[in-house]
This record gives sequence, structure tokens and C-alpha cells, in this order.
Amino acid sequence: MAPALLTAVDSISHIHLIIGSNPLAGARCSKSVEVGATPILIAPETANLHYGLARRIEEHSIEWQKREFDDGDLTSLGRDETDHVVDAVFVTSGGRSTVATHISTLCRRLRIPVNVADAPSLCTFTILTTHTSGPLQIGVTTSGKGCKLESRIKREVASALPADLGDAVERLGTVRRRIWEQDHAVEAATELEAEDDEAGQSAVFNKLVTPSDAEAAKARRMRWLAQICEYWPLKRLAAITDEDVDAILQSYKHDSAVAPSGDSKPLLSPAVLDARRNRGRIILAGSGPGHPDLLTTATLKAIRSADLILADKLVPAPVLELVPRRTPIQIARKFPGNADAAQDELHRLGLEALHEGKTVLRLKQGDPYLYGRGAEELEFFRTHGYEATVLPGITSSLSAPLFAKIPATHRGVSDQILICTGTGRKGAPPNPPSYLPNQTVVFLMALHRLEELVRSLVEHKTDSYPPSTPCAVIERASCPDQRVIRSTLQYVNAAVEEEGSRPPGLLVVGAVCEVLQKSPQRWVVEDGFQGLDVLDDMAEGGNGLDRLREKLITPGLEEVVNPFRAARIPVGAVAL
Repeated sequence: MAPALLTAVDSISHIHLIIGSNPLAGARCSKSVEVGATPILIAPETANLHYGLARRIEEHSIEWQKREFDDGDLTSLGRDETDHVVDAVFVTSGGRSTVATHISTLCRRLRIPVNVADAPSLCTFTILTTHTSGPLQIGVTTSGKGCKLESRIKREVASALPADLGDAVERLGTVRRRIWEQDHAVEAATELEAEDDEAGQSAVFNKLVTPSDAEAAKARRMRWLAQICEYWPLKRLAAITDEDVDAILQSYKHDSAVAPSGDSKPLLSPAVLDARRNRGRIILAGSGPGHPDLLTTATLKAIRSADLILADKLVPAPVLELVPRRTPIQIARKFPGNADAAQDELHRLGLEALHEGKTVLRLKQGDPYLYGRGAEELEFFRTHGYEATVLPGITSSLSAPLFAKIPATHRGVSDQILICTGTGRKGAPPNPPSYLPNQTVVFLMALHRLEELVRSLVEHKTDSYPPSTPCAVIERASCPDQRVIRSTLQYVNAAVEEEGSRPPGLLVVGAVCEVLQKSPQRWVVEDGFQGLDVLDDMAEGGNGLDRLREKLITPGLEEVVNPFRAARIPVGAVAL
């Protein structure tokens, strides 16, 4: 089969006939509106319209002909410029119906482009799956062999492109257009001066400029533009700014009027553009519940490659031990009454490093967006011109119960989980949630005001918690000194008061606390954590997860240790 001729059609003010009322008809109408065409929908008044179609009809962006298709529609609903012949026809009901075959035959006879859903043999054109970024459009077609595969290929291609490539295409197009305009303006001015014998002499009149000089300048600039488009990396092209465009045009205008010198400098310095792409970077990353083996490989790579690390006070020492000796660490100096000042200090230090072109890692406990002020910090750096990369972390609100042998949900016991803070803004108590027997509630940052929190639950105004509700205090989850206190709301305050506090910790409330392990006494204390010990024995070579982690972050280490081993563990294949 010969390949199709791929074209880009200017559809502004075109009339597109869409036949059908299903979701595909809605998609075709949306695409027509997007490209500037006017869609006309043909469907019976009794048809069950897709909600997208109904909405656009209400907005008057679609004209609805409430009837069946008529052969005369093809030659009566179009524009005046085309003698009322429509510009394109979309049949969305599929190719098995006789109506679709009939419409396709009519359109071919009238040379009207027609597309019939799921019937390539009835189509004279197909719709490409497209990626659009400003003036840049990339279309993918499998020639009717698989629309899902088209979408997959389009996503793969789009993900490999710089995010701001469309802006670069727009700027380079501006350069090309304005160079062309200046060329024609110079030619027109030269012809005018030649016709006017008494015209005054310009300041550069005595400089020897031959026609070949002007042509050489013109050819040199266009050749330069063609070469950077052809050979420069796309990321470098995406770094071109509006100021660069103005500088190019000013230089071109000068060289068009004056003979070029032999030592002309490049219009754009690749080193300068690459330096823009290598400007300071800010990364917000979660360090997980505490154990270093629960870090993601992405966060581990960020720890090993950052120029400066700004860490939360609660990030455990075993995680901080992974930081290379050369990398400075600033621990947040947060204590009661100084939280805002400590946050401002981290912001200041981060900005200073970013202005120096450094990579800054803001290392947070748990997950950055779960009571971690991650969104606030992202907004702060965004207002100063830096878009943060956010890396997730395993949140203790789900992992801590797991390590304490408490399932967050359990069939027949709990079918929902609620994550709350035990401390509101500026230390104010939050509104307690209502009691639901089938709900698990996890309270973070609650142990320092546990007594007040428990009282608000058992004395809730509308749906109070029974004092016998099982609960558990989990402290320093996943760390070697993890501690779990199993109790009920009636006795948990007394338990923590007698056993003492070991922050950071959280409170789990709900019947799931007794699914796997019941507490026959008023409270039971469990010390220590061995939840990952079995992985140490399973790790290759008997060196545990520490050795595996070193392999993931140090390319080529395995070859040095064992050069005769055929199989390798690919970087990123294991989540720590």
C-alpha cells in the first residue's frame, strides 16, 4: 500500500459536517472548533446526545440539524466561496451501515474529503493523533492499523521533546519572517534611491558596498539560521529568548547595510545558551518514614548529586549519612515559636544557591505534599523564577501502620481511611472528624497534644468516639528504635504519660488496630523494628541493602567488584 500524503489544512471558516451523536461525534466537533472550522451536526431530534455535544450546542458553538442525513446537505450547507459545498464530512456511526457507504460514495463523486469511523476503505483522509505546542504540531498515523498505538507513539515522541520547544519555534519563525521583511525593505529602499538622482547621501555612502556584499550578508544569515535549526540540540534552541531574537535582527540589519568584516562574532553563543539550561535547580523530595532503604531511587540520586541540601529537622540521621561529605547540609532550626523564621532562612539559603547556578535539594520528612508545606515552597521558588521538581516520598501515614502490623483498610472492618493533622496553624486545635465505625483515622503531628485530641474525639458534639475504640501510637516508624503502643482511647493518654514520648509519632484510631494483633491489657508496648531484616539476607552477595544501594548510585561498581558476572542490575530497576 502506497503511503498517504500528509498535509496540514488551514480550516479556518470551513464547514465540517458531522453525522452522528455519539462520543466520537463530540470529539470531531471539538476538533473542528479547535482548528477554527464551523461544525454542523446532523442527528435526529430524538437522538441521545453525548453530554459534550449538548454543552457545545447550548453554547452555540455547534449548529444542530435535527434530522436524518440528506444527500443535498453536501451541496447546500457549505460556504458561499465554495458554492455551498461543504469542506469535509465525518461519519461517526462506523462503516458497517449502508448510510456510511452511501455518504462515502457521494463525497468521492463530489471530491469532498470524507472520514468514516473504523472504515479505512471508505475514507479519503484520516485524522492524525497530534501533539501541539504553540506553532509546533507533530502528527502520528498508523494508516488505520491502530489508534491506540498512534496515541502511544505520540506520547513517546512528545515526552522526548523540551517542554518549551514550541516557544523556540515561534521565536525562530519570527527571526526568519523579519529577516525576509528587512531584505525586501532594503531592496525597495535601494531601488528608490537609484531612481532619485538628487537624494541626499547617507553616512555610509563612501563605504564600498557591492551588490555581492549585500547578497553575501543575506545568504550568511539565512545559512546560519538553517544550520542552527538543523544541528543545534533542541534544548539549546529552546533556550533562545526574545532578547536574543532582537539582537539577531539588529545584527542582521547592520550587516545588510555594511560590508561584513572577517572577524564577525557568532550571533548566539552556544555556551551562553547552554548555561541558561544549566541554571540553578530546586528539588523538593520526600525522605520517607525514616529508614534509608525506603528512599526512592530518584530521591537517592538527588541526595548524591545536589550541591546543597536543606533538610527538615525530623529527617533521620541514617538518611543524612547518605549525603556525600563534600555536600553542605543545613538542618531547619525549627522549634516552637521559630517555625516561620526557620522557613524563611531555608528560603534565603536556597535562593542564594540557585542564583549561583547550584542544584538545591529540599529534603523533607515523609511526602512533600502531605502536611509538608511542599506546595507553599514550590510557590515561593516559582515566584522567584525557579520551577521546582517534586519527588514523592513514602508517607508515614500509610507505612507506619503497616510496620506496626495494622492494615489501613480491611474487608468487613474498614473501607476508608482519613489522614488528619493533630495540630492546626500556629498550634490551634483542628476540628475533630466525626466517628464512623468503618473508618481508619490517622493523626499526624498529634502526640504533643494527645490528651486534648482524645478528649475532642470522645466528646464530639454530634458523633463521638466510644472510649473503647482501639488505637495505636506509632513512634519513629521504620527506625531501629521504633515503638508501638497499642491501647484504646480510654487509656492511651495514661500509656503515653507513663511510657514517655519518642517523637516523631502518629496516632491511628479505628477497629483495624485489632485486626492482626489484639491487646488484652490496657496497653501493650512493642519496641524495635526488624521489618526489613529479611531483605538483608536476600540481597546479592550477602552484603545487604547497603551494597545494593551503592550499585544503584555508582555506575560500573559491579564490574569492579565482580567483572566476570554476566547479569547486571539496571539503574532505577529497584525502589529502595
